[in-house]
Amino acid sequence: MKLFVALGSINMLLSVALGAFGAHGLKSKISSEMLSVYQTGVHYHVIHALGLIFIGILSEKLAGTSLAGWAGWLMFAGIVLFSGSLYALSTSGVKALGAITPLGGVAFIVSWLLLAIAAWKSL
Repeated sequence: MKLFVALGSINMLLSVALGAFGAHGLKSKISSEMLSVYQTGVHYHVIHALGLIFIGILSEKLAGTSLAGWAGWLMFAGIVLFSGSLYALSTSGVKALGAITPLGGVAFIVSWLLLAIAAWKSL
């Protein structure tokens, strides 16, 4: 499960870089409403990148269940779908991309649920 620590670390790097780009590169290029949408993407990106690291570290303690692995992959998918769609929506203005965002949100919710179940089973 070191893979999730690596994925989380790479996603932290990306979220910091994308956050800085939004704050400095997009501030004068997109509306304040779209900048807020972009910042929401960055916010959830950071939280769930840390979640991936957390899963990678905890996975040894949650041995004997594949739920932690599923949680990690769903969390990664959530980053791509949720944050990725908000980045694309805010920079392109294509409103249809907003339909993808809830799929990422569901992936986040299910990933946290699976992690909780894995922890419960390991008690």
